Amino acid sequence: MQIHVVQRGQSLYGIAQTYGSTVNDIVEANEIPNPSVLVVGQALVIPIIGSFYWVKAGDTLWSVSRLFGISYQELARVNNISPNQALRVGYRLYIPPRRKVRGEFNGYVEPRGNTVAPALETAAREAGPFLTYLAPFSFQVLRNGSLKEPLLDEFPAIAKAHNNVLMMVLTNQENDQFSADLGRIILNDIPIQDRLLNNIVTTAKKYGFRDIHFDFEFLRPTDREAYNQFLRKAKARFNQEGWFLSTALAPKTSATQKGEWYEAHDYKAHGEIVDFVVIMTYEWGYSGGPAMAVSPIGPVRDVLEYAITEMPANKILMGQNLYGYDWTLPFVQGTVAKAVSPQQAILLAANNHVAIQYDNKAQAPFFHYTADGKRHEVWFEDARSIQAKFDLIKELGLRGMSYWKLGLSFPQNWLLIRENFNVVKRT
Repeated sequence: MQIHVVQRGQSLYGIAQTYGSTVNDIVEANEIPNPSVLVVGQALVIPIIGSFYWVKAGDTLWSVSRLFGISYQELARVNNISPNQALRVGYRLYIPPRRKVRGEFNGYVEPRGNTVAPALETAAREAGPFLTYLAPFSFQVLRNGSLKEPLLDEFPAIAKAHNNVLMMVLTNQENDQFSADLGRIILNDIPIQDRLLNNIVTTAKKYGFRDIHFDFEFLRPTDREAYNQFLRKAKARFNQEGWFLSTALAPKTSATQKGEWYEAHDYKAHGEIVDFVVIMTYEWGYSGGPAMAVSPIGPVRDVLEYAITEMPANKILMGQNLYGYDWTLPFVQGTVAKAVSPQQAILLAANNHVAIQYDNKAQAPFFHYTADGKRHEVWFEDARSIQAKFDLIKELGLRGMSYWKLGLSFPQNWLLIRENFNVVKRT
């Protein structure tokens, strides 16, 4: 699988010829709506076995082999050249397919309103082969220990058809906002807590949930140990049913990190108690803040490197956004950026005749455009940015990745999962 960045003057026909592919294969793989219109800087996935690398000044077999995680002897062998051969600039090297590892993948799906949009069910079906877990969002915990159910419709059947573990997501949300006071009640009122656990068991059996996932956020710092004790109690209860227990955690870089999102999330305790965690490594660039990458690789790495000092790496799913944002400039506090999918971002660049740039420090694409006299800045995800995250998962030995959220078109992501991982199915 080759990642190709479109250069000025290039056409799909020329790109296909370069890699021994076809225009139709490239259009289908990348879901290109108008094959005659490519955006300069657009990252395409070329569906070939392995990839090619063109030698740059200063490259050696050894330095190129290090880039791709293979030995220089193997690189020489597959290219039928001497291991001691000097490389000339522009020489094309064939790179064997990437090393695959086992990986688990979760996809949250969030139906909104009174009905489930058919497109959302279609997105879940299309993602199903690449997922270990499918997570309808969310069962809202009520103050009396009962549950407000989300729209489930066909999601249990979709999960079953694709051997996905159906994940029961439970939140302390009221009026679509996380509530510290609701959390206080659930974590400290034992009769209500017991009623909640009974309701979870009954509901999970009804729909076939096999992972119980607590996404309790913005809890009071004083409820940190109460949350740990609740999870221990829940784990003992769900073990009787043979179910997994997982949690969603804020992206921390130390055990003493201050802030209402962080203090009640005890990485070390969760690592000891639950089967796995989702660490929400996104929203550095957020809808209500200034324009920047949503999940820049540096801060993501900082969080995960801290996390593996507190819990086993194989219990961690890296959180990953399937969305980007379109900000109106200059940023004014109180304004809200518009969410866009990767495909929508590329179309936006095409319609405004602007090139896509790439920030190598953040490992994220971005561009600017002007509409109605207003300057805009867009950050999103592409094949390069997601490959950088997949490389980090492999480097740190993480369990896999969790996506927020399905229904945002990013076809290259699923192709690159197949290229990098053997997706675990826990049937």
